[in-house]
Amino acid sequence: MATTTLISSLSKSHTKSPFHSSPIPIKSTLRHIKSSATISAATYNLDAFKFNPIKESVVSREMTRRYMTDMITFADIDVVVVGTGSAGLSCAYELSKNPSVNVAIIEQSVSLGGGAWLGGQLFSAIVVRKSAHGFLDELHIAYDEQDDYMLFNAVAVEDLIVKSGRVVVVVTNWAFVSMNHDTQSCMDPNVMKAKVVVSSCGHDGPFGATGVKRLRSIGMINTVPGMKALDMNMAEDAIVRHTREVVPGMIVTGMEVAEIDGAPRMVKIEL
Repeated sequence: MATTTLISSLSKSHTKSPFHSSPIPIKSTLRHIKSSATISAATYNLDAFKFNPIKESVVSREMTRRYMTDMITFADIDVVVVGTGSAGLSCAYELSKNPSVNVAIIEQSVSLGGGAWLGGQLFSAIVVRKSAHGFLDELHIAYDEQDDYMLFNAVAVEDLIVKSGRVVVVVTNWAFVSMNHDTQSCMDPNVMKAKVVVSSCGHDGPFGATGVKRLRSIGMINTVPGMKALDMNMAEDAIVRHTREVVPGMIVTGMEVAEIDGAPRMVKIEL
């Protein structure tokens, strides 16, 4: 959570457009975590919501053009930061305060944050020594407070507990343990009780669609047909339209909806 805020803060300054060579003012949406509790939720009319038409070829072309243009633009720059752990992101953030310095960040993983995602022994909390808390204050990152939500990463949901036909508990274990049950002695899991479980485990894979696949294996739903062929114009609308409570106590959303409904798959189009 903290790492995401660091990344968002990099966009506070003006960045140079590789397309038009002109500054792009990026409006920061960064705000203190606590303040979000005071913001009333917007009312959405999902029945009238619809994505604009799009062509798959346009998405492919624009992703390629943007990436290759960035590669060409940043082939000769002022600073290259290798690694996006706390040190690398902090360095890039400080350098970005000077609009005359162009910075590129390189990360070999698909996710940023390095060890900041985990504390000791895979715990999701990290400790920041004073007086480094001033950096967190500058970025409006809350600390030492009980928030309305908490991230438990490197944790897998292995099973569900169902009582009187309603999903009431998720059974958890360390992700590394779940991936290696066949190579080690049994390690018992833990549980988290909830009034509502939202399953957004993505499409089929080692940790994909685990919610609906488990519902099928225990007989609460009949089939998980899997995704149909890619169709961007249909896929996103179908996911928004069919996000729902599939069994009492469990809501399914995201690409897991495509798995349970046989909706078309899609690719990322956040351009």
